[in-house]
Amino acid sequence: MKGNFKRILYGGDYNPNQWPKDIWQEDMRIFKDAHINSATVNVFSWAKIQPSEEVYDFSELDEIIEMLSREKYDIVLATSTAALPAWMVKRYPEVARTDYEGRHHKFGQRHNACPNSPVYQKYAGALAGELAKRYGSNKHVTCWHINNEYGGDCYCENCEKAFRVWLRKKYKTLEALNKAWNLEFWGHTIYDWDEVVLPNALSEGLDNDKTAFAGISIDYRRFISDSLLSNFVMERDAVRCYDKETPVTTNLMGTYKGLDYFKWAKEMDVVSWDNYPSYNTPWSQTAMCHDLMRGLKDEPFMLMEQTPSQQNWQPYNSLKRPGQMRAQSYQTIAHGADTIQFFQLRRSVGGCEKFHGAVIAHVGTEDTRVFREVSQLGQELEQLGDMTLGSVNEAEVGIVFDWDNYWALEYTSGPTVDLTYVDQIHQYYKYFYDRNIPVNMIPFDGDLDRYKIIVAPVLYMVKEGMREALENFVRKGGVLVTTYMSGIVDQSDNVYLGGYPGVLSDMAGVWVEEIDALAPEQENTVIFHDGESVPGRLVCDIIHLKGAECIGRYGKDFYAESPAVTRNRFGDGHVYYIGTGMDCPGIAKVLDMAAEDGCVKPVVEEETGLEITCRRKDGYRYYFVINFKEEELEIPSCLAGNTDVLTGEPVRSGDTLSKYDVKIIRTKE
Repeated sequence: MKGNFKRILYGGDYNPNQWPKDIWQEDMRIFKDAHINSATVNVFSWAKIQPSEEVYDFSELDEIIEMLSREKYDIVLATSTAALPAWMVKRYPEVARTDYEGRHHKFGQRHNACPNSPVYQKYAGALAGELAKRYGSNKHVTCWHINNEYGGDCYCENCEKAFRVWLRKKYKTLEALNKAWNLEFWGHTIYDWDEVVLPNALSEGLDNDKTAFAGISIDYRRFISDSLLSNFVMERDAVRCYDKETPVTTNLMGTYKGLDYFKWAKEMDVVSWDNYPSYNTPWSQTAMCHDLMRGLKDEPFMLMEQTPSQQNWQPYNSLKRPGQMRAQSYQTIAHGADTIQFFQLRRSVGGCEKFHGAVIAHVGTEDTRVFREVSQLGQELEQLGDMTLGSVNEAEVGIVFDWDNYWALEYTSGPTVDLTYVDQIHQYYKYFYDRNIPVNMIPFDGDLDRYKIIVAPVLYMVKEGMREALENFVRKGGVLVTTYMSGIVDQSDNVYLGGYPGVLSDMAGVWVEEIDALAPEQENTVIFHDGESVPGRLVCDIIHLKGAECIGRYGKDFYAESPAVTRNRFGDGHVYYIGTGMDCPGIAKVLDMAAEDGCVKPVVEEETGLEITCRRKDGYRYYFVINFKEEELEIPSCLAGNTDVLTGEPVRSGDTLSKYDVKIIRTKE
C-alpha cells in the first residue's frame, strides 16, 4: 500500500510570481540543496490569470509549471479561488460577503466570497475547469488543491434565500420547523418560509458565540458548512471533467469550529491540513489534531502547511528551537502524514505575512539555521523513501468528535462560559497520549465495533441512532466513558425529558437532578474508594444512582457524600460517568479502571516519557520514538536490537534521546 503518492512530498507554498525571473532559477538551485521535491503553486493568483471577465492569461503560470516539470517536482496545483479579483467585486458587488453585524463588505482581504453567490460559483467553477483542461494531463501535477482554508460566514440576501431552501429540504413543513426550533418560546412561530431570517446580530444572535435560539443557529452552522462544501464539490467536479484520477483536496485546519470536517472528508480524495501550534500548545494537542485529521477518512493525510521557523499572526510568534521543526515533522508522519509541506518556500517582501517563516528568509541565501534544518530533514525523508508511505495507524480506543455537538455545546446558555469542547476532548485524549495508547478520533456514526473503549466527553447532543449504537457497543462488552453535559439534547437542541443524562441515563445507571457551576476560584473534592482525593471543578452534577455503583463521591457542599463518579454494568460492558471536571490525576484514576476493563495496552509496555507511535506496512512495524521532554530519556529496552531506519544503525540497550531527538525503529510483525 502506498497511499496517494509515489514518494513523501516535501516542499510547500511557492509564489515565483512575486519575484523577478532571475530569482526563480536561484530558487531551483537552493531547493535542490534542501531536497525539496514538491511545490504548491497558484494559491492566490486569480487576479493574475484572469485579469478581466472575458480574458484568461496563463502565460506566467505556464512558465512556472514548465519550470517545475522540467525539475521533476510534484506539483500541488491550486485553483486560486480563495481571493476574489477586484474587477469581479467592482462589477458584481453581491459576490462579497455580509458579516455577522450585517455589513456588506467591499473588495479586500481573502476568503471573501459569498458561497451562495451565483456569480462567484460561475466564475470559480469556470476557472477550475480551465486550469484542469490546461494542466490536467501533466504527469507532474500530483494533487489538485481546491481554494484554500475554507471558512467564515455570510449573512447576505443570497444566503438567506438559500437557507430557506435548505430548511425546506430538511424539514419539509413549517410545523416541523417550528417544533424543531421550539418557536413557541418568545412567541416566534413562523407562518411562512420567507419569515425565516439568518441568526446574526440583527436577529437572534446575542453575540458571535451565543444565540437566543440554538436550533436556528446550529442549523445555520450546518447550512454554511454545506454551502462552502458545495463550492468545493463544484470545483472538484469541474476538475474531474478533464482529470479523472489526480487526487483532489483542500487544506483543513484541525479543530476549526466552522466546518463539519467529517462530512467534508467524504467528498475529498485525501485529507490535508495546516498545522500551526502556538509557542505553548501541548504536544498532546498537536498529536490529537493529527489523529483527528487521519480519522476523518481513517487514512493517511497530507500536511499541507507548517512553518519552518515562526508564524506571524499569533500574539507571540516564537522561533522554533533547534531540532523542534524536525521533531514536529516526524510527529506528523508518526500520526499518519504522507507529506511534509511548508508555508512558505520564500519569504514575501510585503503584506501581512512577510514575517511568516520560510525556507528562504529575507537574507536570500541558504546560510541560515532554518535552511540547514530543512535540508537535513529533506535528506532524511529522501533516504526514507516510500518505506512508511501509506502505512496505517491502528487503535483500540476511539474518542468521539462531533461538529454538531461542538456548535450546540458552545451555543448553550449555561451552566458556565468556561466549558469549551476542544479543551474537554483534549483532557481525555492526553491520558492516552501520555501512556502511548493509540487513539482514533471518530465521528458520531463511526464503526464502534472496532474499539474496546469509546470515550465521549460532554456528548451534549445525541443524534438519532447514536444511543442505540452506544448501547449495542456496551452490551457486547465495550467500555464507554462519558461525562457531565452528556445525553441532554436532540439534534435540534431540545432537551430529552426525564432527567439528565437523558437518553444515556439507563445505560449509565444514573440520573442527574441538578448541575452546579463552579467559578474559577471555586472547587469541590472527589474522594475515591481508596481514600485518594482530587479537586472537582467547572461543574458538579448532583447524581442519583439508578443501578450504577459510586466509585467517587463529593467531599464538600450540600451534596457532600453524593456520587461524583460512577461505574455501571450494562450487558457485558461498562459505562463510566464522570460528573465533575477533574485534573489529570483524577481523569487518570478513572481511565485506569476503564483501560483495565477494556484490556487496552500501550504501544510498548515499559513506562516512558517518550512519545512512541506505531505505523504498520508490509509486515513491518515502524515505531516513531520522539523526545519532547527537557531531560534525556532512555529508549525502552524492548526496542533494542532493531534498526533505526534514519541512521541504519541498530538501537542498543541503554541508548538515550535528548530533547527533540527522533528515531524510527523498524521491527518485523
